[in-house]
Amino acid sequence: MLFCRGFSRTRISRLIHRNSLFGLLLSPPSPTSQPLLSNQILHPTIQVCGGRGNFSWSLPAFLGLGRLIHRSSSVIEEHLDPFSLVADELSLIANRLRAMVVAEVPKLASAAEYFFQIGVERKRFRPTVLLLMARALNVHRPEPPAEGVGDASTTDLHARQQSIAEITEMVHVASLLHDDILDDADDRRGFGSLNAILGNKLALLAGDFLLSRACVSLAALKNTEVASLLATVLEHLVTGETMQMTTSSEQRCSMEYYMQKTYYKTASLISNSCKAIALLAGQTAEVAMLAFEYGKNLVGNFLRVSFIFNSF
Repeated sequence: MLFCRGFSRTRISRLIHRNSLFGLLLSPPSPTSQPLLSNQILHPTIQVCGGRGNFSWSLPAFLGLGRLIHRSSSVIEEHLDPFSLVADELSLIANRLRAMVVAEVPKLASAAEYFFQIGVERKRFRPTVLLLMARALNVHRPEPPAEGVGDASTTDLHARQQSIAEITEMVHVASLLHDDILDDADDRRGFGSLNAILGNKLALLAGDFLLSRACVSLAALKNTEVASLLATVLEHLVTGETMQMTTSSEQRCSMEYYMQKTYYKTASLISNSCKAIALLAGQTAEVAMLAFEYGKNLVGNFLRVSFIFNSF
């Protein structure tokens, strides 16, 4: 556990608006709309002592959370489901992913496609975020570059951005296969882990195979800046896993160390992929950095909330 002796009290404040998770990407709030909690701030408190924590909500925060849950359900009913907005594209990507991981050796093919099978693939959170990011950034594109310098049709741009979503998902699944080996995991996503079913060696090779296919797709984009971003992600995945394996007792008490490790292991992939989507759309460096920060904070905040509710 991250928190232990050395932290006496940590206060976490969250300002929750009416928008859904993808509200920033889907639509701005209307002038007449009101935040869910009327700008109230929830103040949960964590008391940490000797590695054990007590989690409590103040009464206003608890009541506010109740109103949030109630009104969030109506907001979801009123607004489009973000997954449904890109459902057709997600279906195309899922089919292409299954085709991309076909291998000549039957055993390797079975291992590589294990988490891409229908019923196992789940909702494809990362491709969904990237496709929504593409929609948001493609609406207001800067003036197209001079002829012969990356000029591409809208259809071609969509295809290239979809490739980023496919590459991201392959890298993500490869990291899961490798993580399960390191953790000696028996299950993943409610199914038996690949290493438990086929053994560590084949699971390792399947992960390497997915990374190689991701690199082939990345090279096909012929964009050195995007290739550099995704190559950095692979470096970060290895760095983050190594940090987790070699954490000292002092580092376990460091929030800074935890967040850095978490960025390398989890947030780097989605944040750099969001930036790649912006770069392919021809957006400015400033907009590309905003896309990066969105992906980083989206995953970071999700992990913070998940840590709180799973640990206390």
